Amino acid sequence: MFFKIFRKRTLSFGERRVRLMKKEIKVTYEEFAGINELDAADRNLCLEAVKALENSHSPYSKFRVGAAMRLKSGKIIYGSNQENVAYPSGLCAERVALFSWGANHPDDPIESMAVTAQTDEFELLQPTTPCGSCLQVIAEYEKNQGSPIDILLYCQKGAVWKTSGIHNFLPFLFFEDRLK
Repeated sequence: MFFKIFRKRTLSFGERRVRLMKKEIKVTYEEFAGINELDAADRNLCLEAVKALENSHSPYSKFRVGAAMRLKSGKIIYGSNQENVAYPSGLCAERVALFSWGANHPDDPIESMAVTAQTDEFELLQPTTPCGSCLQVIAEYEKNQGSPIDILLYCQKGAVWKTSGIHNFLPFLFFEDRLK
């Protein structure tokens, strides 16, 4: 990711002058036409995310999401979305996996996370991206472990998007170091 300054200009508001800079943020990701273009480790992680769909509890949205995380030790952690009739008491697949990792394996860094989705209501034609809450949790865990997490978004009937580091999804992360 990089920032690019488009132009600088000065605006006047009475006696007050304001210097304005317009900037652009670019993100980087790789797009693969399908799972078979991935290396064996990434392909396997995407298939593990499909397995995680089996434990989705999504009777209301009928939109199942599965996440699988590969840790440095090689261990796989699973998560699936868990809905509740008392909305918004449910939880996304990504946070289920991340919180499980935090509770059980915090000393084994997360290397990669694969996320996939499925529904019988319509055809998914591109990968499903994590929600803002999930992105912020990924950001915090990535910061805490001091290394980027590779993220694979897998559309079972199409493309796979891969990026390294959460900043490609969430360039303006919320962090306030004084809250420690």
